Amino acid sequence: MKNIYMMTLYTLREAFAKKVFIFFMIISGVVLLALGLIFGFADTNVIMTSFNPSFNQFGATNFITALELIIISPLASLCLLLAIFSSANFVPSMLEKGNIDLLISKPVSRQQLIWGKFFGGVVIVLLEVAILIIGVWLIVSIKFSMWNFSILNAIWVITLTFAALYAVIVLFGVITRGWVLGMMMAYFIFLIISPILLAFKDNRIFLISSKFVKGLIDSLYYIFPKTSELMGDILKNVSIGAGIQDFQPLITSVVFLLAMMFLSILIFNKKDF
Repeated sequence: MKNIYMMTLYTLREAFAKKVFIFFMIISGVVLLALGLIFGFADTNVIMTSFNPSFNQFGATNFITALELIIISPLASLCLLLAIFSSANFVPSMLEKGNIDLLISKPVSRQQLIWGKFFGGVVIVLLEVAILIIGVWLIVSIKFSMWNFSILNAIWVITLTFAALYAVIVLFGVITRGWVLGMMMAYFIFLIISPILLAFKDNRIFLISSKFVKGLIDSLYYIFPKTSELMGDILKNVSIGAGIQDFQPLITSVVFLLAMMFLSILIFNKKDF
């Protein structure tokens, strides 16, 4: 565990050295400053009635939750897109000649190297997401004098979504020793595969009549991480305090994450350096 912890810190220092964390901080700071100025000068009654003219019937608590979700949902997606791009080179940089020679010469196993890189990338995104979500929560809560603590659950949902995608980046980083393919695959899953598979599951696409093809699509649905559900219904439900209604997307996404990581370790252990 100590070696994994040290590799995690090493990855964090690498992120600082490459200005990854600072880049995220600047973007988060700009976003929070803009929101602070908007809400600082805006009239609360105008904001409430502009969202719902019959605000009294809508309810103050529901309004605050809806407002926070409206702000956080697009920011979370943007944060994930930037996180994938920024973290794509962590593993390939470790595998560069000189870096990997130095690391494997130390009393640390290859498994610990991979897990350290993984946890390092996840911790960086966790910090950035936490700063952004807590900042939005504070701005909205102070402005309206209402505190929806459930919205803070969005931090772990967004971080878990990134972790599932980052496991793909780690795998392709180990296989190719490059960052482009892993980054493209993570984007492909997040932006295309997961939404399409969810649409088939919900019967929103009726173009396929073949039972074999439908069975294949169902199988793929349970194999790939459920990023659309995580960033959709699960994010919404935990943010309003309703809890998780269906654990299947969460469990299968974690299983996918672990499978990608163990496959990465298996391939990494067989590589010669």
